[in-house]
Amino acid sequence: MGNVNSLEKYDVQMRPNEQFDGAIRWYSPLERPFQVSGLAWFAQERKYRRLPTSPTKAIPKAVDHMANHPAGGQIRFQSNSSSLSVRVKLRDKANMTHMPATGQCGIDCYVSAPDTFAPLKYVNTTKYDATLTEYESALYTDWEPAMRNLVLNLPLYQGVEEVWIGLDENSTVIAPPGYASGKKVIIYGTSVTQGGCASRPGMAYPNILSRRIPLEFINLGFSGNGKGEPEVAEVISQIDEPACLVVDYEGNCVSTELFRETLPEFIRIYREAHPLTPILVVSRIRYAREELTPHLYQMRTERKQFEQALVNELREQGDLNIYFFDGSKSLGGEDFFECTVDGSHPTDLGFLRMADAFEPVLKTLLL
Repeated sequence: MGNVNSLEKYDVQMRPNEQFDGAIRWYSPLERPFQVSGLAWFAQERKYRRLPTSPTKAIPKAVDHMANHPAGGQIRFQSNSSSLSVRVKLRDKANMTHMPATGQCGIDCYVSAPDTFAPLKYVNTTKYDATLTEYESALYTDWEPAMRNLVLNLPLYQGVEEVWIGLDENSTVIAPPGYASGKKVIIYGTSVTQGGCASRPGMAYPNILSRRIPLEFINLGFSGNGKGEPEVAEVISQIDEPACLVVDYEGNCVSTELFRETLPEFIRIYREAHPLTPILVVSRIRYAREELTPHLYQMRTERKQFEQALVNELREQGDLNIYFFDGSKSLGGEDFFECTVDGSHPTDLGFLRMADAFEPVLKTLLL
């Protein structure tokens, strides 16, 4: 901590956010008019969790553990408060080696004009003492007391026990603008889907897409454990009103042989429950060093060809609502290797490019 403290001494911008010392009223997002989106079972269970606490089928222990990370969860509301603070109780401390605490455990804030799905603009992120499991942080203060649409993105890689929203004592709070419909975009995948290694929650690619497409997005990326298990497929198929299902778990498939077994069965199980819902099968992003490590390129190419062939086969059999998306170009052209932290997990730049690649495809399927 000595080096950190000396840095904060010389650069005030590196200090944690201060707490607001004005008169605050604390609200629970569990109560109306606040809306918690992106967590498919929240309405029934009132927990910041991505899967049901007691699923109908036993799911892998690792998946159950990571379901407690509320990646993609959003707190939505409108208020004319001149200040906004949050109090957060985490399940554990920040502890990742190549992802900042702001992305793992932080909350970031976006704002737009009221009563519309206008473009949301980034405001601030909770910067706090990463050795703590509870923190309070002011996201803005001393603003003009005008009505605004507000979206808070929840932590990507840490469990959340409690969140409280702090607003001016005499401010007004109303419900957020409605989505275009009650349908949900469901994205099942890996650590990349979950948001590893975004610097803050709003930069995970499903969250970026949620700011561009006026539907609820459900992030079901399970770091290292998006393996296409049939039990997980059955749980996902219980989410009602799907607008589409994005299947992007190639990166965790264990082996090409196992992938050939799990992917057709995953799709079959989902299709039984949702015969007409668009399904988008996505091949993985490129490895940064695959040109220097030929077996990585060969493995990725082999799996991509399998995915493409499977989708073509299913379409020939009459399923015209299944599509293939080649993810190998999602990080851009010649400089694609600049878009990751470690050769596999995107930086914010990588996630932005992924969202740019996905956006027109999803809009074609959805709107």
